Amino acid sequence: MEFDDQMRRYFGTEDLASATPAALEAGIERMLVDFGLEKDRSRRFGMWSILYMLSSAPDLDEAFKDEADREAARNFMDLIDRAAGTD
Repeated sequence: MEFDDQMRRYFGTEDLASATPAALEAGIERMLVDFGLEKDRSRRFGMWSILYMLSSAPDLDEAFKDEADREAARNFMDLIDRAAGTD
């Protein structure tokens, strides 16, 4: 799963800054639906990560059944928050 491919698939562009608010909203909605249907742990984590960066990720307890996946998501959240300077 390539990031640029996911941006084109869900938002119609590789540059989210150029996406309209309606395109962002529709893309997030489609991604949430696909996330709910996805069975592959890696793909789910990738989608969840993008949704997190867009402030639209489901809660960890709802998103991941496996504790290891929830811990990986917590680590990802910490890394992104530190990079953004919001720790």
